[in-house]
Amino acid sequence: MAPLWKSKAQDRDWTPKFVTVTFCCKAVDFGVPGGFDRVLDILLGLLFSVWAFTLCNPPSLLNLGWAQSPSPAADLGRAERQAKGVSQEFLILVRGTTSPWLLSPLERSLGEAESEGVATLRFHCSLPVCLSVCLSVCLSLSLSLCRSWVPPHPFPVCPFLVYLYLSLPLLLLPSPPGGPGLLDPSIPFGAMGSLLGFLALLLLWGAVAEGPAKKVLTLEGDLILGGLFPVHQKGGPAEECGPVNEHRGIQRLEAMLFALDRINHDPSLLPGVRLGAHILDSCSKDTHALEQALDFVRASLSHGADGSRHVCPDGSYATHGDAPTAITGVIGGSYSDVSIQVANLLRLFQIPQISYASTSAKLSDKSRYDYFARTVPPDFFQAKAMAEILRFFNWTYVSTVASEGDYGETGIEAFELEARARNICVATSEKVGRAMSRTAFEGVVRALLQKPSARVAVLFTRSEDARELLAATQRLNASFTWVASDGWGALESVVAGSEGAAEGAITIELASYPISDFASYFQSLDPWNNSRNPWFREFWEQRFRCSFRQRDCAAHSLQAVPFEQESKIMFVVNAVYAMAHALHNMHRALCPNTTRLCDAMRPVNGRRLYKDFVLNVKFDAPFRPADTHSEVRFDRFGDGIGRYNIFTYLRAGSGRYRYQKVGYWAEGLTLDTSLIPWASLSAGPLPASRCSEPCLQNEVKSMQPGEVCCWLCIPCQPYEYRLDEFTCADCGLGYWPNASLTGCFELPQEYIRWGDAWAVGPVTIACLGALATLFVLGVFVRHNATPVVKASGRELCYILLGGVFLCYCMTFVLIAKPSTVVCTLRRLGLGTAFSVCYSALLTKTNRIARIFGGAREGAQRPRFISPASQVAICLALISGQLLIVAAWLVVEAPGTGKETAPERREVVTLRCNHRDASMLGSLAYNVLLIALCTLYAFKTRKCPENFNEAKFIGFTMYTTCIIWLAFLPIFYVTSSDYRVQTTTMCVSVSLSGSVVLGCLFAPKLHIILFQPQKNVVSHRTPTSRFSSAAARASSSLGQGSGSQFVPTVCNGREVVDSTTSSL
Repeated sequence: MAPLWKSKAQDRDWTPKFVTVTFCCKAVDFGVPGGFDRVLDILLGLLFSVWAFTLCNPPSLLNLGWAQSPSPAADLGRAERQAKGVSQEFLILVRGTTSPWLLSPLERSLGEAESEGVATLRFHCSLPVCLSVCLSVCLSLSLSLCRSWVPPHPFPVCPFLVYLYLSLPLLLLPSPPGGPGLLDPSIPFGAMGSLLGFLALLLLWGAVAEGPAKKVLTLEGDLILGGLFPVHQKGGPAEECGPVNEHRGIQRLEAMLFALDRINHDPSLLPGVRLGAHILDSCSKDTHALEQALDFVRASLSHGADGSRHVCPDGSYATHGDAPTAITGVIGGSYSDVSIQVANLLRLFQIPQISYASTSAKLSDKSRYDYFARTVPPDFFQAKAMAEILRFFNWTYVSTVASEGDYGETGIEAFELEARARNICVATSEKVGRAMSRTAFEGVVRALLQKPSARVAVLFTRSEDARELLAATQRLNASFTWVASDGWGALESVVAGSEGAAEGAITIELASYPISDFASYFQSLDPWNNSRNPWFREFWEQRFRCSFRQRDCAAHSLQAVPFEQESKIMFVVNAVYAMAHALHNMHRALCPNTTRLCDAMRPVNGRRLYKDFVLNVKFDAPFRPADTHSEVRFDRFGDGIGRYNIFTYLRAGSGRYRYQKVGYWAEGLTLDTSLIPWASLSAGPLPASRCSEPCLQNEVKSMQPGEVCCWLCIPCQPYEYRLDEFTCADCGLGYWPNASLTGCFELPQEYIRWGDAWAVGPVTIACLGALATLFVLGVFVRHNATPVVKASGRELCYILLGGVFLCYCMTFVLIAKPSTVVCTLRRLGLGTAFSVCYSALLTKTNRIARIFGGAREGAQRPRFISPASQVAICLALISGQLLIVAAWLVVEAPGTGKETAPERREVVTLRCNHRDASMLGSLAYNVLLIALCTLYAFKTRKCPENFNEAKFIGFTMYTTCIIWLAFLPIFYVTSSDYRVQTTTMCVSVSLSGSVVLGCLFAPKLHIILFQPQKNVVSHRTPTSRFSSAAARASSSLGQGSGSQFVPTVCNGREVVDSTTSSL
């Protein structure tokens, strides 16, 4: 018997698993004239059909269910059927919601149907052929409708209605001759009625139909490409699939169909070869996708990956009730965990796979996924872009949230690696799992809030997880600055209802361009012109919130609603074209003489297709705008080229929000911060996300136990530089850290310069003193023959004035820049100047003491009191100092050195290399001279009242002692400051010379200059006993040299002999 309905092209897109009812029918002899029984069969069939669809509730409204998995055939009455003989056997295949397809056994067998997972029920009947066909059609139609059209469990009376509906007409039919009566008392309501009623109950309550049927989109072609798309979102715990995924599911699926249509109509690409499709729904779940993907390898299971047939243990070839379609390559999946599961399966059968959205870095491992390629870049490019965004805004302490699965986990691992390389720390890492409840998402948000310093949260999540996380943040009235991967991208569905929580987010999306031709194609679709897509009606109902049962969906159109093209449509189209170009190149290489498929491509060698052609494919992206350049190619890992667009989600005014492109990443970050509201110059300081404030330039981090990115800032010492961010290092003596504290430089040598304030005072005093000394010397030289000058002891006075002048000159030596010569002069000159002064004074006081001491005792004239002797004694005393200095110069060679005081390490003093203790040793001799001078001055304090020389020498020595007692402590106390020490020494030396000038020479100058009348020779009678004794002593001493007796004025008052005239 020929099929009652012919198959149509669009019927090939029907889902492959069906509920079928097989009726094994035998022609019934009603005992009427020949030929009339056939007419009766037809009439009864028509009457039944009219009654069924007019008087009774149509079975299609009962939604008896869908078959989901293969179930054993209920072979009812097979033996009885064989005993009575069968005239015809019909297989009713109900595909989708279209007309049933009635096949004869010659075209399709029951075994083939059962092997496809068709739940079959076989039973025999004694009804006319036409009537059994009508019953089969009606029952099959009732099982074919989508469960969304009618409730899954109708009201309780339905089973009884079905029972009556199917059995009552049969009870009215006469019993066939010689056969068991339909009203057999052993079977209530008749055997046929009871059987059909039981069948209805089984189908209604799920004994046969266990759930939704597996849907598949099939397009015929010479080469079949598999497709795997997330048509539905993930379902809850009790269901496999959730609602229809409009953007990532329907749009991407239609993009593949759009690309196939264009390729099949392109005469330059695979001419003579038509590409077909076998597209499945992954339901956004890896386990479900793996179950569905078994369809892709069924042909390989039947014939082997190389096309050979399997051999049974007994040597015979395996027989199959069907002929599964061989899949040349697979386009998909979308999520990385789905692609990984499917890639593990496809590689076993050498089936190439090109993904349009899976970005996990794991898929670049060619040792495990050696038949996988993708038109998108791997996640480590995206992770690098996200890390550079954080570094750009100086966000160094962030939290992370990742979706469970390969996409989120491997992506966040790659991000953490890039973050560590940029000194970015992760405060806490959270994961969002599959089928998490609202409370669980709120727990994740609370965990993020436990790190208040981490105000930035990095998301590597799927879009569904990002949406739930934003919703939880909105419910808890929390806020974060989100930095999200392309799982969020620029999807409106992610932020819908949580716009406030998403405001300010920075998201990343693969750089793509919209395909205007696809937009026109998609907006022209409707359920009536797109019957090849078995999920389109469901999408239509969800999109427009209508119902085909209520017939209110026809008024809607995609052209009347805003259309937002999904961001990865371009990558889907590129993936299909990449596979087509690879097949085209393979066809040219293997079938050069024909446009049809040759034996070399029957079947296609998947290994060669992938290794030689897919990985080497290179072409300009189709449908690209004229002003863009986009090349489709794969690197040696099968990865696409990395380029990303960067968006921010902002309030556009009047309460509306939108995504704003603010930059891109292509091997480097480019951002326009003026487009980011919170990052513009007028918005104030940037949002901060760091555990601790950055340390200042002169501080280092002291890490806190248990905290990787929290620290205390410890300042470095002034003389230390930062070796790294955790360590201060000493520059060393004579060196100082530079301004940036990255190293050290040699400190300049400090010494007193002539223009310094520390030098001006001492130099002024020295100049005045030297001039005064020269003035006194000039006066004495000019009045050299006057009694006052003679009485002062001219020779010793000139030596004394020379010593005073040296004292003043030492100021210039002490202030001069240290050098070897200067240091030598300092050692030699300082002690020598003092020794000249105090040797002359010591000689003079000693002479006075000896003369007056001898005069009292009436002794002879003392020896060595002549001017020549006095000069010789003075020079001998000076020579002692010179010997000491010479020995010092030999023991400690003069030179310069750098000196740094521990408390003032920033100052490096250029000083002579002698020690202060050595200087004290050099001055010890002068201290001895001062002490002896003072002692003699004290002894001669009781000289005759008219002899004032001893008195003035006493004043000089007392003052000198005071100066030295003050100078020595100050000199050693101020050793840490070379300026104070040097100035103190200069002033002290000048004061020592000034005391001599003031106390010894000032009175004489006063007489010489202002009282010249006293500077004359006078003869007076001695007025005291001491004077008379002195005169007598002098006379006695001068008897042998009477010519030397010269009456002399001593200080203008006393008359003495030549012995005392030199005083």
